[in-house]
Order: sequence, then C-alpha cells, then structure tokens
Amino acid sequence: MATTYASINPEILTWARERAQLSVSALAVKMKVTEDRVHAWERGEQPPTFKQAQDFAAKTHIPFGYLYLKEPPEERLPLPDLRTVGGQHPKQPTPELIEMAQIVLRRQEWYAEYLRDQDVERNPHVGHFSPNSSVAEVVQDMRRVLGVPPHPERGNWDEYLRLLIRKIEDAGILVMRQGYLRHYSRPLSVEEFRGFAISDPLAPVIFINQADAPSARLFTLIHELAHIWIGQSGISDASSETHRREEVFCNAVAAEFLVPETEFLAHWENTENWKDNLPVLEAHFRVSTWVIARRALTLGKITRDEYRKYVDDLLKEYRNRKKSQGGPNFYRTQKGQISEAFSRALVSEALSGRVLLRDAGNLLNMKPYRITTYAKELGI
Repeated sequence: MATTYASINPEILTWARERAQLSVSALAVKMKVTEDRVHAWERGEQPPTFKQAQDFAAKTHIPFGYLYLKEPPEERLPLPDLRTVGGQHPKQPTPELIEMAQIVLRRQEWYAEYLRDQDVERNPHVGHFSPNSSVAEVVQDMRRVLGVPPHPERGNWDEYLRLLIRKIEDAGILVMRQGYLRHYSRPLSVEEFRGFAISDPLAPVIFINQADAPSARLFTLIHELAHIWIGQSGISDASSETHRREEVFCNAVAAEFLVPETEFLAHWENTENWKDNLPVLEAHFRVSTWVIARRALTLGKITRDEYRKYVDDLLKEYRNRKKSQGGPNFYRTQKGQISEAFSRALVSEALSGRVLLRDAGNLLNMKPYRITTYAKELGI
C-alpha cells in the first residue's frame, strides 16, 4: 500500500512546535522519530506522512487544519491582558492560557443564556465602583455584600477561602479554579498568570490558577473580585510591581480586605527577623503567611527581595509536597473546580433533556456517562 504524504506548509510546523514550547529533541521523543526527521520536516526537505501530520497536530495541540494554512494564524487572548512581568508587558501568551480563557468564556456564555431564560436581572455588584473610587469604600461594600467581618474570629485561612468562595457564588459570581488544561500534561503557568475576571453584567466569573500555591489563592480571589466590583475584565498576575492603574487598585482592595492596614500596623513587631511576625498575624487575621508577607511588602516592612525569596520558597515547597500527595476523587475535584453554581445549573439542564449530555460533557470536561454520577456528588 502506497504511503500518503501530507502536503503541508513547513513554516507552520516550526510555528506549532515553538508555540507548544517544545524543542526539536522534545518533539522527536514525543513522536518517536529522530531529530533529523523533525528538522527535515521543518525545512521542507521531506513531508511527514498523513498519520505523522495528525500526530504532530495532536502533540503540539493545534487543529489539524492549521497545518495547511499559508501562514501561522494570529492568536490573541480573548480578554484584556493586564499582566506585567518584571514591570514589562509579557510576551505572547501560551496556548494553555489562551485556550483556558476560551473554555471559561464558553461556560460563562452558556450560564448567561441560562440566567436569561430564568428571567434573572443584571448583577448589581458588577461595575458598582471604578478605579477612581475609594479603596475603603469598595472594601466596605464587598464585606457588606458577602456578609463577612474584617477577618474571621475562628478557623484557618483555608476555611476562610472556602467560605469566601461560597459567599461570592451566593452573590451571583461564579468561581472556577483549575491548575491544568484538560489534562495534567498541560499545566497552567503561575509565572504567566494567577487569575482572571469576566465582568459580565449578568454572569460574572472569577478564575483562579490552581497551579499556584494554596496560600496565594486567597489574595488572587479578592483581587479578581475587585475587578468585578469595578467592572473591569482582564487577565492578571496580581504583581506587586505593576504600574497599571486598575491592577494597583485591585491589589490595594485585596490587601485592605484581607489585612486592614491600621490593624496590621498595630500588631506588627519590628523584630530582628521579620518572619517572627508571621505565625502571630496569621492566627489573628486568619489569612496565609503569603498574604501577610504581601501586606508587609506594601506597607514597607520588608524589602522586595525578602518578599520574593519568601514566596518563591512557598511555591517550591507546595510543588514538592504536591508530588508526594494524592488528591480527592474525580467528582469532588470537579465540584471544587468548575463552580458549584454553574455545575448544578448545567447538570440539571442535562438530566432534564434540555441540554445534550454530549454538550454538557464538553463544558464540564468530562465524559457524558459521568454526568449522572456527578449529579449525585452535587446532591441533584
């Protein structure tokens, strides 16, 4: 039987490999061919077979049809890019970030249509303030809506995070959290982004990069909530070095919401080792030491180098610990990651027959046959 070769554009092969952040050697290993073979494909000296081209598209995470384009497509983030890396605008976003944002937008669009069918009116909290508003007024309004005091009287920061997520969803704002794209082999990068907000007036969404250290997610949650409050969609890294007005404002709101300045300064001790303050303040404010360190930086109690080293160590510690730990079952993980409010609405519609199980499975990133079991986890 004659071998069928794919008449594709070699330039697209190079673009796709570099887009996937794969070296020639790494791609060769994935495709079980030699490096010389990959070089020959990219130079146009020898086209891949049709089967190899299909495998190439799968390994580089692009649609197969892209290989036949005359030039690489221009890919853009579907949300405003508010990130900074070292105070500079970052380079081209990774495919994982672009696709994750697209997935969450599809979920948001479905939920918005669902709410319209339920005759739900505009969410009054979206865009209620602006970046020109008083930080104190925004914090006060957020606490009022969520029904929480300046800080909890009991529990730990992890319990506080779960409480806030529940309160935020009760306020009509979906909270989604994932650390990888569809599969563990495609992790999201913390260095690239920490979260994003979709400030839709009907169905706002907060997304948190779950690949980040758990102790950092609390700050990201409130930072993105502040974006909803000022009606500003965008992808953030919550950088302490940002000069973007809306990012500086949302950082200030998150800091004051979690650790009020006056109270922080009253409890901070100027000791020889600044870290001696961490356990005391963690117990008082019920937030993580990461958040305490962030507040100490913004209030001039520690240097930027001290802060960077501390949070880098926390992230390394989390990644090392994560490798040796198991996790919750699949359905409980889904429930925690893809917004319980969204999941309940979509699964209920699927079980009633108003949404195809196939379509619901695509939005939930699960096989259709799993939906009935997932419904039991949700209590439906």
